[in-house]
Amino acid sequence: MAGKKIAIDLGTANFLVAVEGKGIILNEPTVVAIDMDTKKVLAVGTNAKQMLGKVPGNIIARRPLKQGVIASYKLTEALISAMLAKALGRTRFFKPEVMISVPAGITSVEQRAVIEAAVTAGAGKVYLVPEPIAAAIGAQLPVSSSAGNMIVNMGGGTSEIAIISMNGIVTYESKRVAGDAINDAIINFVRKKYSLAIGEQMAEQIKIDIGSAKMMDKPLEKHVRGRDVTTGLPHSIHLTSNDFVEPINQVLNQILASIKNVLEKTPPELSSDIIDRGIVLSGGTSILRNIDELFTNAIGVPFHTVENPQECVINGILESLDHIEVLKAGLRSIT
Repeated sequence: MAGKKIAIDLGTANFLVAVEGKGIILNEPTVVAIDMDTKKVLAVGTNAKQMLGKVPGNIIARRPLKQGVIASYKLTEALISAMLAKALGRTRFFKPEVMISVPAGITSVEQRAVIEAAVTAGAGKVYLVPEPIAAAIGAQLPVSSSAGNMIVNMGGGTSEIAIISMNGIVTYESKRVAGDAINDAIINFVRKKYSLAIGEQMAEQIKIDIGSAKMMDKPLEKHVRGRDVTTGLPHSIHLTSNDFVEPINQVLNQILASIKNVLEKTPPELSSDIIDRGIVLSGGTSILRNIDELFTNAIGVPFHTVENPQECVINGILESLDHIEVLKAGLRSIT
């Protein structure tokens, strides 16, 4: 395993792991289940997510990251350790070189927490790369040129809006509002309007199955199941895509405000490039139906969603591992 290079997209909602020469080998929910009595990690990823809201009191299943940063150091360490074990096997003679994506707005304390969690989990040399840089590289944007490239990377916990030129971020805004905030808006909307309490996983499924950023002529339909808050009994209702446009837009309008802020701070020379090239959308939230059309109408500049937006960051990290010297100014590293 000498010289192995590992790329990790440590997202709030999902983590992806890629190995040099093998590509993406893991794509699972960022959830860890732990037995509080023995402090033993019971499951990570998909198996742990299935336990959310369904486990006895001595077992907790939770996300170790919140809004793109570490909320629980021990759980994050356990998660990264499990990732490396799956990627390389538990018996290895050389520590791998690891590059991890982090939000552009992360503090130095938060950066240190990610690095230390990775080193404790068994990594050797650790590099941190800002998510917008990784996403732009993964989207095949010409980041090394002097032209302006704008990317909006919307994951589970954060939305990263950045103008990139000459391998660096010219101006950016990191908004801790993204897919999870949409889930919360859906939960609150259903409870308030229909007196139905639904869980996080049901809200996520609603967003995936029928969610839309704009009203649809032929809206999709779904039976939404939960608990009636009045009677306390299980109950289901029939809703459509158009029912959820309003709560979804409450979140998207916050992201739009950040996009406008970044554009206002952009040098005029780069602004003209962005008008010509358009703005790229990446990350899991960019899969939401009609989001590119909503953003285009609101900003007046064309928005394009990349192919495989959920894999954009991990592909960019993997490519960045081969160009560390070129990108060094934008990286944080430790041996």
